[in-house]
This record gives sequence, C-alpha cells and structure tokens, in this order.
Amino acid sequence: MTPELFKYLLLGLYVVVVYWLSWIGMRRTRDIRGFTIGNKDMNPYLVGITLAASISSTATFVINPGFVYVHGMSAYLHYGLAAVLGILSAFLVLTRGFLRLGESGGAMTIPGWIYARYGSAGLRLFFALINLLSITFVVLILVGCSLLVTGLFPVSQKTALVLVLLFVFSYVLMGGTYAHAYTNTLQGIMMLGIALFLFVDGWHYFEGAPLETLRAVGENFAAVYNPDSDLYFSFFSVFASGFIITFALMLQPHILTKVLYLRSEKDISRFIGTTAVVGGLFSLMLVIGFYARLSGVEVDAQDTVLREYLLREFARSTAGEYALTLIFVTLLAAGMSTLDGILVALSAMVVNDIVVPASSAQDAAERGLAWSRYVLVGVGVLGLALAWNPPPLIGLFAQKGVYGLAAASTVPILFGVLYRGNMPVWLAGSAAVIGLALHLLLNLLGGVANPAVSASYAIIVSVTYTLVALLLLRLKAA
Repeated sequence: MTPELFKYLLLGLYVVVVYWLSWIGMRRTRDIRGFTIGNKDMNPYLVGITLAASISSTATFVINPGFVYVHGMSAYLHYGLAAVLGILSAFLVLTRGFLRLGESGGAMTIPGWIYARYGSAGLRLFFALINLLSITFVVLILVGCSLLVTGLFPVSQKTALVLVLLFVFSYVLMGGTYAHAYTNTLQGIMMLGIALFLFVDGWHYFEGAPLETLRAVGENFAAVYNPDSDLYFSFFSVFASGFIITFALMLQPHILTKVLYLRSEKDISRFIGTTAVVGGLFSLMLVIGFYARLSGVEVDAQDTVLREYLLREFARSTAGEYALTLIFVTLLAAGMSTLDGILVALSAMVVNDIVVPASSAQDAAERGLAWSRYVLVGVGVLGLALAWNPPPLIGLFAQKGVYGLAAASTVPILFGVLYRGNMPVWLAGSAAVIGLALHLLLNLLGGVANPAVSASYAIIVSVTYTLVALLLLRLKAA
C-alpha cells in the first residue's frame, strides 16, 4: 500500500466511524433536551474524556505550540502550568454546586442556569447573546483545521475550510450531544496517542539537558519571564493571568455544561480525575514548540509552526509519510472535538434561551429539536464567513472574543455557586458588563497586547466591585 492510498483510506475510515457514532447518537436523541445535554445516562469516564478533548483542541494541538516557538519557556509555563492549574481549580470549586443548582432548576445551558439561579429573563437573554462570542473560537478551529488539511492534501485553504465545515456540521446535526460525546471519546483516544508519540519522538532535540539546550537558543527564550516578549514578560502575564483566565474559561458554554451530562454528584470525582489526567497529557503538545525551534524550522506565520515541523520531521521517508498521515488525521480530530461541542452549545443556547422563551410552550416542545438544527446551519455560515479571510494571528483573534465571554461570566457563575445569600440581579448583571467592557477597552484601546492579561485585570476589577457591593449591602441591611 502506497502512502498516498493509505492517506485516503485512513481518512475515509475516520469519516465512516464518526458518522457511525453520530448515527448511534441520533437514535438516542429524541428531543431538544437530549440534543443539548443527553438523557443523564453517560459514563463519567466518557464525559471526562469528552471534556478533556473539548478543552484541548486546535488551540493546544495546533495553535499554542506556535506561541512556545516564538516566546519560549514563558509561553510554555503560561499555557502548560498556570492554565492546567486553573482548569483543575475551576472544576474542584464549581462542579458540585453547579450540578446541584442546574438539576434543581432544570437548566440545559449556561443562560438557563443563570435564569435558574437569579430568576431574571433579561439576564438570561444577555448571557445568551454574549455567549455568541464563542464564534471567534469556531473561527480559530476552522482555520487551524484548514491548515492541517492543506498539509495533507493538495487543496487550497478555502476549499479545506468548506470541507471541514461540511463534515463537522453534518455529524453534529445528526446526533447533538450524543454524537459530540461519542465522537470526542474516539477523538480523545487518538489525540492521547499522538501527543505521547510526538513528545517522545522529539525528545532527542533536548540532548539530555532541556534547560541548557533552550538557553543555547537565547537566555531570554529559556527565561521564566521573557523581556523580549510583548505577551509573557512578568509574573502576572505568565502565571497570574494564565491561571485566572483559564479558570474563567471553564465557564464557557461548551465546557461547564458537561457537568450537566452527569447522572449524579457521585460521578463527580471520576469525572474530574479523568479530565485532569487526560488533559494534562494533552498539554505535552506544547513541547512541540520547543522541538520546532531547536530543529531549525523557519515559518512566515506563527500559526503554521506545527504543520511545518511535522512536514520537516516526517515527510522525508516512506515510513514517515505513513506516520504523518496518522498525525494529521488525529490533529484534525482534535479540532473537531471542540468544534462540535461549541456548535451544540451555541445552537442549544439560541433555541432554549432566545427562541423558546418567545414561543408558546406547545410550539417549543414540538419544534425545539428542529430549531436547534436550523440554528446550527446559521452558525456554520457565519463561522465560514469570518474564517474566509482570517487575521494574521488567529490565536489572539479568538482570545479577544472568548476571553471577553470568560470575563463576563466569572462573577455571575462563581458567586452564583459559592455565595449563599441573595445576590441581586442588578449586581450580577453590572459585574458581567464591567468584566466584558473593561477587557475589550484594555485590549483594543488600552495597549494591553495579551488578551489573557486584559481579561484577568477585568475579572479582578469585576470580582472586587462585587465584593465591595455585597459588603455595602450587608452593612446597609444591618
């Protein structure tokens, strides 16, 4: 079998298996609730792998190694240490309370949870609208996957965009959450194998002394805080912002709502443990940024670092071409694993939190599942339009929107879970607006280049404002 034939057969097998799993998911999807969060019958280990794959997608596997390639150790610590601690902390702090409140209020989405906690239709609508900022991450994944397809097949990037879009949207349309969970389990296992393989395969570039080898590239490249970097140059930009923003990112609709898949609180420890172990292994992909720099790879665009490294390493022999095909297909799977989750979450939010509240109960019950699929098509068209001519650094473009959503969500969800008293709706809403607005002002107009830093400042201000307001309300009541 030639490498070229193997390429088409492997991709064809992947497509067939994904559609088969989606068909199984479609048979279990009978209504909008099943499409959105399933029927409360998923194994916690499966949900944990699904979540880890959703978190560690094209950003971790394709885009973020480029930041390590350019900025060095400081970027690795930002994404590989601070971010992992933020993820684990978020789930340890929030999972139990979020699940309990979500089940008691019958929530299926983040805005639905907000409504169950605060009882405000206006706040629910606000969150449904700002959660549409997740579309920026859809754009990142579409662009990242299209770069991989162009490295695998002789097609243009725009053609690759359309092919990726048609594939992932078609299988999500079939099975919703079940299709997302089943395919993510497959894709997560593939991603785990490739992350370990690439990590071990390139270790020789460290020559047995990783820090000394990195210092040979440049003293600042190996430094914890890189003074040459405009993104990762201080404790706050490397560690504090990485922890804060990643903690907040766990509040995204396609991530935190995974908790609602669980059957009961008894499944939480197994769910979190699986997510932590699998997600930590996925983060080994960041080391590929070091390997690319040490191997002498030169790129015109930071976002193409991983692709160029893989082509350099594996395209020079027949055996390498077989490996390259398997790696590229798995990296495509990494993108699909988050993209399908975002699509399910976005369509569910638009239907459950915008369309259904404006419709009659009977009409909503009958047409909710159909509406979710119509909305999915609309999201796909919008995502394709934004990805058609992407900005130079797609990673920073996605961070501007998604980090703004995280900054807005922190106070309403964090205090909604942890604060036992009466949290005024006006306070939760104003804190959300402060978080979003301050992040955008600092990043777009205030000269803060790193979106994680601007969002972290916004979160700190928003949380401080909330604490002061609650203290004043308590003093006034006394």
